Amino acid sequence: MEELGLTGWPPEPVRTERLVLRGSEARDRAAFVELLASPEVHTYLGGARPRAALERELPGVPERWPGSFVVELDGAMIGQILLRRAPAHQRPAAAGKADLGYLFLPRAWGLGYASEACAAALDWLDGALPGEPVVLTTQSANTGSMRLAAKLGFVEVERFEAWGAEQWLGMRAPVAPSG
Repeated sequence: MEELGLTGWPPEPVRTERLVLRGSEARDRAAFVELLASPEVHTYLGGARPRAALERELPGVPERWPGSFVVELDGAMIGQILLRRAPAHQRPAAAGKADLGYLFLPRAWGLGYASEACAAALDWLDGALPGEPVVLTTQSANTGSMRLAAKLGFVEVERFEAWGAEQWLGMRAPVAPSG
């Protein structure tokens, strides 16, 4: 995945009713280890990474790059939002478009945090890169992710087989720049 070409990262924190989206900090490292080592989180993503390897390999401030938001609730990280440019070797319908990804700790599931955080990240992206179409790919068996995609306004572009499972590619129409 490529960066979106965002400048001045990280931006000012994005605040919602319950959450803060911000760049990562050293205090988030333990939560990143938990997130990336979680078998539940990675059920549809090819499996979790070994905790010991993550402890050795993650830098002091993990995932600090343009387009990577930490999702914070009450001062603690509960997830991550990823905005990147889909690479050319992916599906032709996705290539070059902004790609939305997200990971949340299991204790944050089912409470509307993913929906709230993703909507805020998409609103932010609409302001940072007006007119940018956004794609999202998930396994069609991931019913929670499929519901979230629909709630966020993504519509099916195609289904395809990859990594031994049916994948779903959706697109959110670009929001017209205001003015």
